Amino acid sequence: MSANIKLDNLNEILDISNLTENNPQKEDFASLLEASMKHEKKEGMVVQGTVVAVDDDAVYVDVGLKSEGRIPLKEFTEALEDGEKTPAPKIGDLVDVYIERFEGRGGASVLSREKAIREEAWAKFEELYQQDATVEGIIIGRVKSGFAVKLKGLYAFLPNSQVDIRPIKDVSALLDVVQPFRILKMDRDQGNVVVSRRAIIEESRMEARNELLSNVQEGSVLEGVVKNITDYGAFIDLGSVDGLLHITDISWNKLAHPSEKLRIGQNIKVMVIKYNPEMRRISLGLKQLEKNPWDGLEDKYKPGDSFKGVITTIADYGVFVELEQGVEGLVYHTEIDWNAKNMHPRKLVKPGQEVEVMVLETDIVKHRISLSIKQCKENPWKLFVDTHPVGTVVEGVVKNIADFGIFLALNEGNPDLVIDALVPAVELSWDEKPEVALKKYKEGDTLRGVVLTSDVERERVTIGVKQLEENGAPSEINFNKGDTVTCTIQEITKDGLQVEVQEGLTAFIKRADLSKHKAEQRADRFAIGERVDAQVIMVDKTSRKISLSIKAFEIDEQKKAIEEYGSTSSGASLGDILGAALGRKAEGEDENK
Repeated sequence: MSANIKLDNLNEILDISNLTENNPQKEDFASLLEASMKHEKKEGMVVQGTVVAVDDDAVYVDVGLKSEGRIPLKEFTEALEDGEKTPAPKIGDLVDVYIERFEGRGGASVLSREKAIREEAWAKFEELYQQDATVEGIIIGRVKSGFAVKLKGLYAFLPNSQVDIRPIKDVSALLDVVQPFRILKMDRDQGNVVVSRRAIIEESRMEARNELLSNVQEGSVLEGVVKNITDYGAFIDLGSVDGLLHITDISWNKLAHPSEKLRIGQNIKVMVIKYNPEMRRISLGLKQLEKNPWDGLEDKYKPGDSFKGVITTIADYGVFVELEQGVEGLVYHTEIDWNAKNMHPRKLVKPGQEVEVMVLETDIVKHRISLSIKQCKENPWKLFVDTHPVGTVVEGVVKNIADFGIFLALNEGNPDLVIDALVPAVELSWDEKPEVALKKYKEGDTLRGVVLTSDVERERVTIGVKQLEENGAPSEINFNKGDTVTCTIQEITKDGLQVEVQEGLTAFIKRADLSKHKAEQRADRFAIGERVDAQVIMVDKTSRKISLSIKAFEIDEQKKAIEEYGSTSSGASLGDILGAALGRKAEGEDENK
């Protein structure tokens, strides 16, 4: 009976019968129960306690457990960051502590102020990590593959790749200095925090870059540092963005390489000459900060005028000559020397050499002046032609021997007037074949000959040696193209007939010219000593050469016969016509007898 009374009293107190689904008091009870569970102290939890005692070594804190916890005093005095010291707490102070165990040795609670601070720090930095916020820290030393960073309450790892946007050789200036970092990774279970200094620098550069680019316009003058040098130019670090300084925009003078004017790390002022806002590319100029030396040169350097200059650069295609500071002209390799067109310019001139040049052509807008060195000297070809007309006997030294002839160096006694003349192989002898005649000569031999042809514009002179042999030379040629000649066969070859037209004058009849009928174009149907009629198809009285054709003679004879004795269209056969013509020719020969 008493048990029922107690139960009834309890039901009355709690009024359980009224806690139904429709009664809000049921929800209030659940909330109270949950709140009480939250305030229940557990191991591994940070709670607030009251300092109840302090001595020289420890602080005693009451957190509502069976006994107070003892915490070393140094955990309070050395808990703050940045090397600062904090005074020991006083009795009655409220402090946050970490419950390690409810009961340690001797039954006392085991508490930690240091771990409480660390837990608070983890919570704070996790929130900052989620917000992608900036945190402050100090690089305190080097560890494997990076550096150790002290944050406010935590230690973090800074990889080498996240120190800066470019490798840093000396990091001593970064140690023990408060600076911003960005948290890249956090793992509370592993106690791992990874931070980046590079991310902060990149963000700063991006902001500065956007600000710089918003104000960039062509013609702006900026300061920068030479970051890198290549064959085609240099990259200039403008602080937050790089610009390209092309080699052609470094100096008004011709440069073989940008390193002639620039060095890495050099501070320079440059002008923005082109900006592409879409690609965010900046083209820079250095020479644009100086006065253009080409301005007003139209009236100074006129074609035909001569000036003195200094050779600055030698290339395969020619040499550059500086006429004045910042003004250079090009001497093309064919304009260096009259007789050295196939020689490399380095064999003719050298850098720093002073030369006299003549202006050939100017284009001030494109900064181009075409020059000539050889035009300042007397043209040896013109001088030779003026003083050695055709038929003049000259003497030279064999310079080179080729299959087609011999090159002679004329006027070797005067280097400025030396020219090369050609003695064709066919002009060496009247009687000997060209290949045989060539074998009689060697380089260095002195050779005399007669000027056959000369051309100043093409710079060509032809010499003949056989023309000096009066006895072997044929008499003057009195034949004209189209004439008919009777000649004697001297030699028969597979390619045709060698015939004598008159004493000392020979000619060659090609196989294709032996007959108008293809079947009869055979050399073996002729005999040595036989006399044949042929037509002159080419005459060169200068070289005393003629070309003959039996085929042309036969065609011409047939044409004349048709014109004189009728045509096949009139009813007469070609045989009748030719027969009548031959009969008439025979009658004429009999009358002459």
